[in-house]
Amino acid sequence: MLTRKQQELLYFIHERMKETGIPPSFDEMKEALDLASKSGIHRLITALEERGFIRRLPNRARALEILRMPDSMAAQPPRRGFSPSVIEGSLGKTPPASKPASASSDSGSSDIPVMGRIAAGVPISAIQENTHAIAVPAEMLGTGEHYALEVQGDSMIEAGIFDGDTVIIRNVSTASPGDIVVALVNDEEATLKRFRRKGASIALEAANPAYETRIFAADQVKVQGKLVGLIRRYH
Repeated sequence: MLTRKQQELLYFIHERMKETGIPPSFDEMKEALDLASKSGIHRLITALEERGFIRRLPNRARALEILRMPDSMAAQPPRRGFSPSVIEGSLGKTPPASKPASASSDSGSSDIPVMGRIAAGVPISAIQENTHAIAVPAEMLGTGEHYALEVQGDSMIEAGIFDGDTVIIRNVSTASPGDIVVALVNDEEATLKRFRRKGASIALEAANPAYETRIFAADQVKVQGKLVGLIRRYH
């Protein structure tokens, strides 16, 4: 039997991993459960691990694996997301697409435009015009318009996003704290970071301790989309 807080944490981890494929950070768990400190999260994680619901994976930052869900929670409908979050293998390219997404009924995929590169590290130029299109499984996309960007840099490696990955972005202009977003700074610089609010300011947070969190006035940052998945090519 799990306590209410243990159930809340397990369900939060489960839903976040279904949506992004990435376990939430302890700060995100603390905020989601409205706890005063991360020590409470440590106790809940330990309790869930001892009861056989989760497993901490060694030698990997923030690595959690859900082993099972309680029967009372398994029946709850999942929030809209995608599976899997990472497609591994060859990244095929097709001729440029003029529309944000074009469904392909015979393959169960959609073609979405690749809009250049996005910085996951030092700043690079803002989003470019689309250069080509890639086929993405329809279940990864859900509703709305989508585009793809090629990642350059290592500032999001602890979120499982590496240099050379292709991220799939849902085209939205708003974000919730903790979302990984494409942020346009001062209409000049596009970067892939975790979105936070610090009072009236916006914080763009890296997932690599080598990079500092950057704080901006709210009018300096425009959300250009939210991460929904990624594709990784192995050579």
